[in-house]
Amino acid sequence: MSETLKIVNEGKVRTIILNRPEKKNALSQELAWNVVNAVEEAARDDSVWVITLTGSGNSFCAGLDLGGPGDYSPLSPQDTYLDDIGWVGRFLLSLRMKCDKPVVAGVNGVAVGAGLSLALAADIRLAAESATLMAGYPRIGASPDGGMTFTLPQLIGYEQAMRFLLENRSVDGNEAYQMGLVGEVVADDAFNDRLADYCSQLAQISPITTRLTKRSVVKSTTPDNVEDIVRFELANIMKAFHSEDSQKAIQAFLEKKEVTFEGR
Repeated sequence: MSETLKIVNEGKVRTIILNRPEKKNALSQELAWNVVNAVEEAARDDSVWVITLTGSGNSFCAGLDLGGPGDYSPLSPQDTYLDDIGWVGRFLLSLRMKCDKPVVAGVNGVAVGAGLSLALAADIRLAAESATLMAGYPRIGASPDGGMTFTLPQLIGYEQAMRFLLENRSVDGNEAYQMGLVGEVVADDAFNDRLADYCSQLAQISPITTRLTKRSVVKSTTPDNVEDIVRFELANIMKAFHSEDSQKAIQAFLEKKEVTFEGR
């Protein structure tokens, strides 16, 4: 793993820390792929019973780095060309479908766009009171990705998901808890200790029990076409990014200006 990611092992708990604090842990291609690979590696390691995802500094993940994510890929040139899911689709598939160990997201700060998708793909979420959760896609003329069109309605229902996405609502930890986006909200000064204690508690349970439980819950709540869902999301957001509206919106976002959409 590169310096964009930190791995900490404590007993049976492996903590994966996004480590671009100067960018609010915004996702470069390298960081995003490293997250996917780290989760999949932890899933294969029998010494790991619980996986934690959190961010360094005061952010969880600010989404895709619109200033320049780079062109890193761990895939071969042929696989890169043939791949139709990418790292963003693997957030949901790797955390839910390929990993049958509990994945806990510690939302310690801002979680926006693909960063929020990463948090929602986890099995369990704890949020700091001062955390900020927002979809963010309307601001840049884009549509949801990272499995959010599946995980968000699953958590809060269809209409509330539509409102949250289209209104581009920004909620703190307490409101996120009231909405059902997270299962627990913790005071900022107690957050790190509570996250560690909670994951340590989960690691006291037999790994056979936790893995079979997750397998059963995922099987009973996830449609068979979940891979089609993430592919459809990716196709849609690529259409959006190629529109004039989105290109103008991204430029305005980087320049901290307002934008007027024209529908083309």
